[in-house]
Amino acid sequence: MTKQHNDTNHNDSLLRFMTCGSVDDGKSTLIGRLLFDTKTILADTLTQISNTSKKRGMEAVDLSLLTDGLQAEREQGITIDVAYRYFSTGTRKYIIADAPGHEQYTRNMVTAASTANLAIILIDARRGVLTQTRRHTYLAHLVGIPHLVVAVNKMDLVNYDQAVYDKICADYLAFANEIGLAQSKSAEGNDISFIPMSALNGDMLVDRLDNMPWYTGETMLEKLEAAPAAHSEHEEPFRFPVQFVCRPHASDNHDLHDFRGFMGRIQSGTIAVGDAVTVLPNGYTSKVKAIQLGEDKLQSASTEQSVTLLLEDEIDTSRGDMIVKSAEVIEPVKTIEAFVCWLSETPLSPARTYIVRHTTRESKAKVGTISYKVDVNTLEQQASTDLKMNDIARISFKLAQPLMVDSYAKNRSTGAFIIIDESTNNTVGAGMIV
Repeated sequence: MTKQHNDTNHNDSLLRFMTCGSVDDGKSTLIGRLLFDTKTILADTLTQISNTSKKRGMEAVDLSLLTDGLQAEREQGITIDVAYRYFSTGTRKYIIADAPGHEQYTRNMVTAASTANLAIILIDARRGVLTQTRRHTYLAHLVGIPHLVVAVNKMDLVNYDQAVYDKICADYLAFANEIGLAQSKSAEGNDISFIPMSALNGDMLVDRLDNMPWYTGETMLEKLEAAPAAHSEHEEPFRFPVQFVCRPHASDNHDLHDFRGFMGRIQSGTIAVGDAVTVLPNGYTSKVKAIQLGEDKLQSASTEQSVTLLLEDEIDTSRGDMIVKSAEVIEPVKTIEAFVCWLSETPLSPARTYIVRHTTRESKAKVGTISYKVDVNTLEQQASTDLKMNDIARISFKLAQPLMVDSYAKNRSTGAFIIIDESTNNTVGAGMIV
C-alpha cells in the first residue's frame, strides 16, 4: 500500500482494534508501549504508574499498568475485564480493546471483538503457538475480524533468533489453514501478517531499533496506520433499519404538515436521491425523494451516517422495518441459524422463550435445535442440550416476527443479534448468523 493511498483513505479515520493472547504474553505491555512511544500518556498518569512500579520493586516503569484499570487486575497481575484505551497519532485515531486471556472470559473477548476491525494476537516467542492462541484465533475468525496481526513477542528472551520466529510463523499458518483462514488478502477479506517484537524494549512497535536486521517488514505502528478502518461496508448492499418515523406536530410552518421522514443509521452500503427502494418486511416500493442530515440536504449518504430519508410515496412504515435498494432485496425469515456465545450465568434453556434483538427490530424466539457446541480449546464439535456461560454453539431459532438478515460473513451489522431474557431484560447471548 502506497503512502498516497494511505493518506487518501485512512488519515482521518478511526481504527478499532483489539489485543489477545495467552496470559502474560505481554498484551498490556504492548498497549502501554504504544501509548508511551507515541507520546500519548498524560504526565500525571505516567507519574502514577511510575510510583506504582517503584512500590512493586521494579526498576523500570511497568507500562502494562496503563490498561490494567481494575484493582482486582492489579492485585492478580492479569487482565480480567475488557480495558479500552484511546490514542491518536498525526495520522489517525485508535480505540484499543485489551481482551482477557483466560478461557472463562471468552464472553469478554467476543464483546471486544464484535466492533474490532483488526486483532493483534500475541505469542510468547519462548512458548510458541499455545491452546489459547488457537482459541483466540478461532474466536477472531468467528466474529469476522478481517485483519489479523500475529505479534511474536519477547524476542529479546530468545536472543532475537530468526529461526524461532520462522518456526512460530509456520506453526501458526498450519493451524490457520485448518480453520479456513487464508494468508494474505483473500476473496473473503481475511489477511494474516507477522511481526517479531519486544514490547518491553520497544523493538518493532514504533521504532525499529537494531536488534532484528533480518526483519524488513512493517513495524506495528506502520501496520496500524495502513490498516483499513472498516470492513467492506461501503461495498455491501444498502441496509437502513428504521429507528424513528418523524412526523412533526401541527405547526404554523405549513411545509411541515406533510413531512414524513424515516430516521436511522445506515448500517451498510450507500444511498442517493432518486434510488428505487423497498421497505421490508411489507415489500412496498418507492424512490428516495430527499436525504437529510440535520438541517443539511444531501445528494447521497453512506455507511455509519445517521440520516433522515424522505420517500416519494406514502408508505406504512414503522420502527423495526428495513429500507433496502429494490435491486438488493432480501427475503424476511422466521427461522435463523447462528453461532451463539452465551453470556449469562443462567444457562440457556430450550424450554424458555427469549427475545432476539436484530438492528432496531425485536422478535420473540424459541430455540429450535442445538446442532453442536464448540470446545474452544480443541475446536471439537460436541452434542449439547443447553449452553452455559462462555459456551459457543451453533443454534437455530424459531421467530414470532420476521427479521431481515444477512449472513454475518457478508455483513457484520445485519448478520448479528443479541438475545434478551424476557423476564429480566438482561442480555444473555450474542449471535452471528450463518
